[in-house]
Amino acid sequence: MKRLTSIILSLLLLFAPLNADANETAEIYPYDAVISDYWFAPASAEYKSDGSAKALLLMEFSTGRVLFAENERERLPIASVTKVVTALLVAEAIDSGKISLGETVTVSEYAASMGGSQVFLEAGEQMSVDDLLKSVMVASANDATVALAEHICGSEAAFVSRMNERARELGCADSSFANTNGLPAENHYSCALDVAIITRELMKHSLIFNYTTIWMDTIRNGSFGLANTNKLIRFYKGATGMKTGYTGEAKYCLSGTAERDGMKLIAVVLGGESSDKRFAAAKGLLDCGFANYTLVTPSLPHIEPMKVERGVSESVALKAEPISILCEKGDKAETEIKLELRESLQAPIDANTEVGAVLYYRNGELVGQSAIYTAEAVVGVSYSSLLKKLFFALLSRK
Repeated sequence: MKRLTSIILSLLLLFAPLNADANETAEIYPYDAVISDYWFAPASAEYKSDGSAKALLLMEFSTGRVLFAENERERLPIASVTKVVTALLVAEAIDSGKISLGETVTVSEYAASMGGSQVFLEAGEQMSVDDLLKSVMVASANDATVALAEHICGSEAAFVSRMNERARELGCADSSFANTNGLPAENHYSCALDVAIITRELMKHSLIFNYTTIWMDTIRNGSFGLANTNKLIRFYKGATGMKTGYTGEAKYCLSGTAERDGMKLIAVVLGGESSDKRFAAAKGLLDCGFANYTLVTPSLPHIEPMKVERGVSESVALKAEPISILCEKGDKAETEIKLELRESLQAPIDANTEVGAVLYYRNGELVGQSAIYTAEAVVGVSYSSLLKKLFFALLSRK
């Protein structure tokens, strides 16, 4: 039955108009791809690198903690994994209201001229932001990538400048981008750590998962088929994305994401020797993470209101959001919570003013913290209000 299912899936993929990463072809889905042993191998709680990739990294999403790393800061070409940066800027433009999913993009001659993986856009063709983003994240379309970049920033060059600026804002010191799609170019590189950091930022925009979790879909009113180049989406439990990449220079790359029991992991593989070894490494990293770690969300203690000097109110209520703590499975240690607050507050005070922090400790080690804010505004006392207070105080003595 497993073999019959594999044959059916292979035939479906064979006749779908696949549009792989740059320089990849439909052979990324050869007949035996769907029955590769590693997909059905039992999950292991231990991951050992076999040296088949140039760089590896496993990160937990909520804390940003690195759980495994190998050559994570080595500067390498990353091929179409570059599109996680492009997608981040697109998602930020959508969520900020700068563009909308439904608006129409007119394709330029330059965008239509892109080689490698593409959806064969024509100059003057019009397509929605929604379908273009789908084409980028599912089929790794270079032409759709440039069309979106031009639509947001006016030119690919301006968009690339913003990509580099955004990377610096995120602290990505080992990244430099020369284009939006990852085709080979001078001074275009990143590292496994930076790719994970950028992927983590992209994951904060939930709309992206509407695209990265697609296995097969269509554009142009159903006339053009798309198939996801990320096999994790089809074969790995809990997979949510994110982006594959391949060029002869970069070899096989991947930023793969998955979620189980509320914990989200990011596995980055750069410079893999083959497509199978790339996905096998990602699966091994993710398996190890899910087997060994879990998230715990301790209850917050009651936070007393804080006194306010020279305010119409003598105190202000405080608030804080609980956070999740990443723990090794089997760790029985209790989470100790401490509050740190400013010594005093003086009105006027705006709502959501940061006044302290909740500190989380396990085994004596600081493992997380969250900010404490004022829950409301407090207006400062004016001269007239002071006179009013004094007047009523005198009346109360009679």
